[in-house]
Amino acid sequence: MLAACKPPPTDADIAVSEPAAPRGPSEPIDSPDTEGAIWADSAVPARIIYGIAGEPSLISLGCIEAQGVPTIRLTRYAQADANAKAFAALIGNGHISRIPIDATEVDGEWLWQAELPASDPDWEVLTGRREVAVTIPGAGRVVLNPSPRPGVLIESCIASAPAETISGDAAPVQ
Repeated sequence: MLAACKPPPTDADIAVSEPAAPRGPSEPIDSPDTEGAIWADSAVPARIIYGIAGEPSLISLGCIEAQGVPTIRLTRYAQADANAKAFAALIGNGHISRIPIDATEVDGEWLWQAELPASDPDWEVLTGRREVAVTIPGAGRVVLNPSPRPGVLIESCIASAPAETISGDAAPVQ
């Protein structure tokens, strides 16, 4: 029969057919010490950055336009696994928000980024004047010291929306 024409399997065949060892997520990083951290203006308009002077930034908040809608972009400056997805937990000011956050390639580096419309109620956690904790799986817990600056950015971003966007579903008058 034809089966006799094929050579028997070898160790080399097994090595080729074995799947690569599964690779899990990167090791989580320690939560940074945020004592003395502040919000500061960025060189990029409509963006503020959070960190300690002289050290790498920890988080930024920016107002961008996404599909014609004023949108807040939160960036966590911590290495993320390529294409990873998670939820960022934001807790403070009497609110708890869980925001979808994705690993995004920025200038050749994978960082955590979330984007939601500026008017989304999940951003209300940042509009008070008390401490807020931002936790992203594997990227640690960043404590945002009390500041009105995130709330001011969010409110100004909402205000930048065209009138028909702010007023709701009403169709423009023709």
